[in-house]
Amino acid sequence: MCIRDSAQRSQRRSCLPQPIAARGRSIDLAMSTRDDDFRWRSIVVPALLPTLLFTSAEGAIIPLIPALADEIGASLAVAGLVAAMMLVGQLIADVPAGWIVSRLGERTSMLGALVVGAAGLALAAFAPSAVVLGLAVGLIGMAAAVFALARHSLVTAVVPQRFRARALSTLGGSYRLGLVVGPFLSASIITITGGISAVFWFCLIMLVLVAASLILLPDPEGVLRVRDLEGEPHAAPLDVFRTIHARRGVLARLGSAGLTVSAVRATRQVLLPLWAVSIGVGDARTALIIGVAAVIDFLLFYPGGWLMDRFGRLVTAVPPMLAMGLAFIVLAVTAEAGDPVAWFIGVTLALAFANGLSAGLLMTMGSDLAGRRNPAPFLGACDSCSTAGARGLPCSPPPSRPPSASPPLPPCSASSPSSAPGCWHGSSPATWGRRATTREAPLGQD
Repeated sequence: MCIRDSAQRSQRRSCLPQPIAARGRSIDLAMSTRDDDFRWRSIVVPALLPTLLFTSAEGAIIPLIPALADEIGASLAVAGLVAAMMLVGQLIADVPAGWIVSRLGERTSMLGALVVGAAGLALAAFAPSAVVLGLAVGLIGMAAAVFALARHSLVTAVVPQRFRARALSTLGGSYRLGLVVGPFLSASIITITGGISAVFWFCLIMLVLVAASLILLPDPEGVLRVRDLEGEPHAAPLDVFRTIHARRGVLARLGSAGLTVSAVRATRQVLLPLWAVSIGVGDARTALIIGVAAVIDFLLFYPGGWLMDRFGRLVTAVPPMLAMGLAFIVLAVTAEAGDPVAWFIGVTLALAFANGLSAGLLMTMGSDLAGRRNPAPFLGACDSCSTAGARGLPCSPPPSRPPSASPPLPPCSASSPSSAPGCWHGSSPATWGRRATTREAPLGQD
């Protein structure tokens, strides 16, 4: 009986089409090789060090843009417009960056972004007018968008799925660290030299170091990605707009989640300092409170990635978004409490805890849905939604309060509860994104 059953199973296997069987074996072999051979040290320095150096240069120059505009005679409104060109450049380049990375590869795209960024820095240093300075800042924003997408695409391609959330959360942590360290470095340089021009030289040196690290350090794409996909056919790069059209349903769901989550995160950064002013918290205390919250936010990026890898994406998607929504409501209803400063401190720390646990969430969900072959076009479309959301909700006007409402609340109180639906809406598309991950991720790509 056992011999007959074994013979029947062998006969059924022999009836399978050979290409399908071979493809299944190659996929299993690639996934086994990928899981067995992957080591953290293979990406920690080659993938994260260039990111830290680049974002340190970016963080050093961003706070100085309004001062540069003021030096060449721009008004306050024009200086704000010039500073906003960084965001405009990122929005313009997000989708084309997907096409660039898919055509040229991650390393070549990053080297090209460094050249564009250096050109933007040189143009900004010698800008004769606010218009030229705005164009230079826009170039820097475009370079930042291409570089960030290339890093994201590289980690997506070379890191196995069971390590993906931790890797991308660590990548997000390196971004945050660079943007925090950069302003302190620029402040130190200005204090020592007495001028802004030295900061440009510092940024150019940092870009040269990034280029040197990309050229001299081992390329994770060449070491891991080729080995992981050995035996599988290499897909030709797809046009980015065809990719967006083909996966428009998934992008609509994930893009909605990314837009709302990014909007709520950005609202937290804008609302909390304004709230501190409205309830009379001093400047020094406000800086201390928000600084402690930033430290908590930064320290939780790796635990958040571990939770995603261990228990799934929803663990750091739904609970943190719900917690942030409740925190905004608590902030609003305690505006006239006996000790609003204590409530402000508690809410600020709670928001930092929830935001820190969800670090890397959007990048991880985008990578899950993009697949490992040619992820850049899909990731570029996702990044454009996140970038738009990061500036959408903070700029929206708060809902009007009826004139008869009593007692009067601080001016920011109307904005706080209006942010809560964004948190809860962000948790709902996260659930849709999880369903789409299991439904739409192509076989053999993850």
